Amino acid sequence: MEYVISPLGDLAVVLSFGNEINEETNWRIQRFVSKLEKEKVRGIVEWVPAYTSLTIYYQPEVIAYDSLKAELEKVSLSPGKSKPERPLVYEIPVCYGGEWGQDLAYVADYHGLDEQEVINLHANREYLIYMIGFMPGFPYLGGLPEKLAVPRLEKPRQNVMPGAVGIGGNQTGIYPADVPSGWRVIGTTPVTLFSLEKEEPFLFSPGHYIKFVPISKEQFLTIKQMGDAYQVKRCEKR
Repeated sequence: MEYVISPLGDLAVVLSFGNEINEETNWRIQRFVSKLEKEKVRGIVEWVPAYTSLTIYYQPEVIAYDSLKAELEKVSLSPGKSKPERPLVYEIPVCYGGEWGQDLAYVADYHGLDEQEVINLHANREYLIYMIGFMPGFPYLGGLPEKLAVPRLEKPRQNVMPGAVGIGGNQTGIYPADVPSGWRVIGTTPVTLFSLEKEEPFLFSPGHYIKFVPISKEQFLTIKQMGDAYQVKRCEKR
C-alpha cells in the first residue's frame, strides 16, 4: 500500500505518504486524488492534500471507519490514471521592491546581492504548489533557491497588502488578503487569488506550478485597474 492510514477524530482519516517533502511525494498524493475523484466513494465529504499527507473527511453515519479503509484500499489498487492531469504553470505578475516590496533591500543585503539579482533568482522559475492552507487561497510553494532563504521578522507586521509576495525561512508564497505576517515582503501581485464572488473562488490548486514574472509599477496599476478582467496566463508544464 502506498500510504499509512490513521483516524483523525471520528469524522476524518489521514493518509500519510511518507515524511519527505518533494515532488515525488506530491505526485503520489495527486495520483491518489485523481483516482478518488473517479471512484466517488459514498460518504466521503471532501479531502485536503498537504505536504506529505491527505486528510479525508467522511460521514460515519453513511460509511463506517473500517468500510472506509476498505474502500480507500480499493481506490489505491484501482488502475485509474497512471498520473494526474498534466500540471499547469500560472504566470503571476509581480512588482518587486519599493512600496510593494519593502523587504527586497533586506534580502539583497542579507545575501550580499543587489536587488536585481534577488529578483532574477526569485522570478521566472517554476514553484510547485504543494498545498493551499493557512488562509483561503494561500499557496505553499516549493522550489525557493537556497540563496534567497532569510529569517522571518522578529516582530510580525500587523498587516500586509493583498497579493504580497514574501519569503519566510526557505519558503515563498503569496498572501491573498490583508493579514498579519512575519515574512519578508519583496513584491506584490495585482492578481486576486481568492474571491467568493467567482464561480471558482480559488485561483490555484495543489499539484500545479507558479512562475513569478516581474512587471513595472505602470503595469501593476494597469492590471489592478482591470480587476477580474485580467486573465492570468497559464500553460501546460513541459
